[in-house]
Amino acid sequence: MSTNKHKSGYELKPDQKFRAFLEAAPDAIVVVNHLALIVMVNELTEKIFGYSREELIGQKVEILVPEKIRKIHVKHRDGYIANPHTRPMGEGRELLGRRKDGSEFPVEISLSPIQSEDEQLVISIIRDIGPRKQLEAKFRGLLESAPDGIIVVDTMGKISIINSQTEKLFGYTKDELIGQPIEILVPDEVKKAHVNYRDSYIANPHTRPMGAGRLLSGRRKDNSIFPVEISLSPLETEQGLLITSIVRDITDRRNAENEIKATLAEKEALLSEKEALLKEIHHRVKNNLQVTSSLLRLQSGYIQDEHVRGLFAESQNRIRSMALVHEKLYKSSDLSRINFFEYAENLTQLLFRSFGVNQNQIQYKISGYDVFLSIESAVPCGLIINELVSNCLKHAFPNQSAGEISISISELDGTITIIVADNGVGFPKDFDFDKTDTLGLKLVNTLVKQLNANIKIDTMKGTEFKILLKRSEQGEVK
Repeated sequence: MSTNKHKSGYELKPDQKFRAFLEAAPDAIVVVNHLALIVMVNELTEKIFGYSREELIGQKVEILVPEKIRKIHVKHRDGYIANPHTRPMGEGRELLGRRKDGSEFPVEISLSPIQSEDEQLVISIIRDIGPRKQLEAKFRGLLESAPDGIIVVDTMGKISIINSQTEKLFGYTKDELIGQPIEILVPDEVKKAHVNYRDSYIANPHTRPMGAGRLLSGRRKDNSIFPVEISLSPLETEQGLLITSIVRDITDRRNAENEIKATLAEKEALLSEKEALLKEIHHRVKNNLQVTSSLLRLQSGYIQDEHVRGLFAESQNRIRSMALVHEKLYKSSDLSRINFFEYAENLTQLLFRSFGVNQNQIQYKISGYDVFLSIESAVPCGLIINELVSNCLKHAFPNQSAGEISISISELDGTITIIVADNGVGFPKDFDFDKTDTLGLKLVNTLVKQLNANIKIDTMKGTEFKILLKRSEQGEVK
């Protein structure tokens, strides 16, 4: 060990290895003797306090302490020198350092006694925590402005930071929570499982958004339980990994959800009853129409006049076309509408059987795709198809001539198109649809007007009836 003499007259005996240790330290290091004289500093001390080494060596350590607290610092210093012991960084009061320019800044200081060859020394490790304090102030501002509870825990699951919202949320004070395991805020029945979840998360930390995962509950100081949503975020700090939890009380939302579920369940029950009632109504209407049709058929058996008997048969078909609508609705899962494409196909099959058509002679073809109509629109449209197909079967193919009836149903841009056509003999040249005296075509004309629809007739090749219906913005046929 070499000997150097400082201009103050104090004799220094620095060891080279010890000097190397001082200069490599990440914090300022000040070594003082039993007289509280500074005997050694490192380069970081010069940078932090603004003094040169020569200005510090041999000075009382109070040169680095704000003037307003120097007297009390002397008492604390003498007390420590009388009973030296290791004091860890951050333990004790909030401390301040003073730079050469008189400015003050917050510090953390650890103290350790060390015995040299000649005397007892004290090593002070001084950390400038000004930047950290600024960051903490900003962080604290963010914490306190948050609308939710914020809890920061370490890797041991101990609570290290909370905001005031957490106090309000759980009913604990800050002092009651800091240092406690996070499980203090967890219901008793899930505490063991929570420890496993917490350890698993710490082993693989990742951001977990609010609302992700299981249904969660919090436990207040009064042991009351309430539903929560929690987001988790890992945070790397000087003190190691910390986990930030944002806790949101969702009691009001959960109550609202339960009320909505209860209301929906009640409405579903009412709808179920209503649907059952509507199905029963459609079933009874269909049965009554079928009874009426059967009565007409029985009555027609006593009629000798073929023309009158034919009128009875036409009335039967009209009634059956209406009954078919109610049968479709009765069997449907949607009581507000029917698939009119399927309905038209079934109705055409009924008409061919009713007229006893030889399908090797007269065939039918249905094209298009599913178009849905309400009962208010389906009944008149069904009657129109009934009249037009019946008219084709009675008049388009005289003397048992062969032919084909085609039906097309489609919808484009809110316009429904129904086409009934045949390749038969067609209408006479002087035929006027608006002035026809046949009951069937008069009924078609009336129903078209009732639906606010348009009808076009083409007799160039056989006969084609094209009916165009418009839907309203609510989806109903105008």
